[in-house]
Amino acid sequence: MSDDITIRELATQAEYAACVALQRDTWGKDFNDAVPASILLVSQKVGGVAAGAFDAHDRLLGFVFGITGVEHGNIVHWSDMLAVRPNARNLGLGRRLKAFQRAHVARVGGCVIYWTYDPLVSRNAHLNFNVFGVRVKQYARDLYGSDTGSDLHRGIGTDRLVVAWPVNDAELVLRQQETAVARTRPEARVSPILGEAERSGSPSWTEVSSAACVRIAVPRDITTFLTQDLTRAAKWRAATRAAFEAALAARFRVDGFYIDEEQDRGFYVLGHP
Repeated sequence: MSDDITIRELATQAEYAACVALQRDTWGKDFNDAVPASILLVSQKVGGVAAGAFDAHDRLLGFVFGITGVEHGNIVHWSDMLAVRPNARNLGLGRRLKAFQRAHVARVGGCVIYWTYDPLVSRNAHLNFNVFGVRVKQYARDLYGSDTGSDLHRGIGTDRLVVAWPVNDAELVLRQQETAVARTRPEARVSPILGEAERSGSPSWTEVSSAACVRIAVPRDITTFLTQDLTRAAKWRAATRAAFEAALAARFRVDGFYIDEEQDRGFYVLGHP
């Protein structure tokens, strides 16, 4: 099926409308931040990306949207949204959409692509670090406000990691090599663990601030907590927020990420630059 899917820019009013509908299907009918068709169209006029994955019948299976701007004199891109329909997931469409976006940004002279994701979502952390090779730029509290109108965000706020994805090929290859080393080095598997919301006796920040390497724990599947136990999910948000903010303030750098199936956890690996 994936061989019959084409990645291309949205080009007709019907395609823009289908993209808006897919946003509603993904984040809910009350989602406050849906991007309207007019902005999808206008963004393309100034170097932005509004592209879709289309099947052989021109049905929209997924999309990516981002805007292009200037930061400190450099052309940069902010990837604002990406979604794939449930029946088209596991076909690699997310990766193909991001690759299309990166190629477009390279053509307009961009040097980096920014986006955000919830650090509690292990599958996205794995994809971002181990596949794409991102760097963490910032931990942002409630970046999109406490309530976006989407059930996916309700209850624990919208804390996000702002990440940067290199556009330069050589820089990207180097970063992907760095994340591979970080998640496999022996000390990464035995270093102190921070942010563990469900384990007593976790070390305090003062106890580990001088360590060469630390880990921040997250649930392997936060989705279950979000749908069944918001109190539990909120405890994880508070614990990981404190851990990330303290570690980044102490000039630790997020080097990589791995999932431990036996412990039912994901672990961010942090070291000193």
